[in-house]
Amino acid sequence: MSVNPLLREELLQFIWQYRLYNQRNLQSTHGEKILVLHPGSRNLHDGPDFTAASIRIGDTRWMGNVELHLRSTDWYRHRHQHDKRYANIILHVVFYHDDDRLQVPCLELQQYVPKMLLQHYNTLKNAVGFVPCEHQAATVPWLWWQSWLERLLANRWEQKMLQWQAWLLSTGNNWEELLYRIMAEGFGLPLNAAPLLDVARSLPYRVLLRYRHQSLLTEALLFGQGGLLQGDYKDPYMVSLQKEFRWLQHKHRLVPMAATRWEWLRVRPAGFPTMRIAAFAALWHQRPRLLANLLEAATVEDLRKLLTTTPTSYWQTHYKPDKRVAKTVSMGINGVNGLLINVVLPFLYFYGKMKSSLFQQQKALDMLFRLPAEDNVVIRNWKKHGIVAENALESQALLQLKKWHCDQKGCLGCAIGVKLLKGSVG
Repeated sequence: MSVNPLLREELLQFIWQYRLYNQRNLQSTHGEKILVLHPGSRNLHDGPDFTAASIRIGDTRWMGNVELHLRSTDWYRHRHQHDKRYANIILHVVFYHDDDRLQVPCLELQQYVPKMLLQHYNTLKNAVGFVPCEHQAATVPWLWWQSWLERLLANRWEQKMLQWQAWLLSTGNNWEELLYRIMAEGFGLPLNAAPLLDVARSLPYRVLLRYRHQSLLTEALLFGQGGLLQGDYKDPYMVSLQKEFRWLQHKHRLVPMAATRWEWLRVRPAGFPTMRIAAFAALWHQRPRLLANLLEAATVEDLRKLLTTTPTSYWQTHYKPDKRVAKTVSMGINGVNGLLINVVLPFLYFYGKMKSSLFQQQKALDMLFRLPAEDNVVIRNWKKHGIVAENALESQALLQLKKWHCDQKGCLGCAIGVKLLKGSVG
């Protein structure tokens, strides 16, 4: 028996979970009347697909597990007959019934599922545009969108926090060291996040802290660890940085990374690795109490002022060593807002969560809500299709939705996809 190639068990599980089938006059493959009182809870671990289901079969009410397959024979193909976890199944739900060997009541769903639902699902799966539901997304009420966007932001920040929790543990719960690493990654975004983070990892915060009252030594450590002081420079300032780094490298047994790690192509001059390192060095030189200052900041403007620093005079006239320009352009307000959105506010929320401070958590969310939405190709495309981000909270959530659901064709795990598919049932 042929099977629709786009039909997957995940769709069958979705249909069962949300009862997207004609629930009247259900019968087992042996003619027994079936009434689904509760479909059960989705099991995301090994074992039956649904647990704690409540189903009346004939005159008997059963409580237990339900397993779903596209075909009845999949039970044997998956070797469930040899697995004790499947010994107490109360109902086997299949789309196509093609085997009577299993002595468990079986419900064949294909005759009860609306064809419109399958067609709509196939349309979403076959879509090749910006997002699968680009022509229908704006028809979903905005209240539904708002609830989903809040959950998406929580998921986005949760992914960051899982990583940061591991980093915090590796630093011996040193919050200043953690902030130093997080800020390094943020200053390197989007193309040089990994190499700048590696600079911070290879240069302990305690070493930088020891010399950060002198801008020359701060820059020497960061540029040197980034492998950017290996050239044969003629400029006196660069020669000074090389000299200081050689001494610091020997004293602290530092091992610079390869300069080839840095990305220069498709990067605007203001985003060159040299400019980002210079800005990062200025931050630690000019904000000696950064962690405390961030925690004490009461407004978005307070945070902006903390992140707005001035690089040393050399980098105000040089994008690259030995190549003087009239005046460089440093990180503007959009760059500062990007740091707030992607680094500082998630960090404050994480700090509040780990320290059980609802104040810091709520402050981070309130400030994110007050920041303007990001302006990039993804957000502009959402707007083109009728979904407009009004603030940074919504734009961050839309970025999360695009990457982790739309690009993966994960419509069954998306609240908007669920709403649209449920609506196709009528």
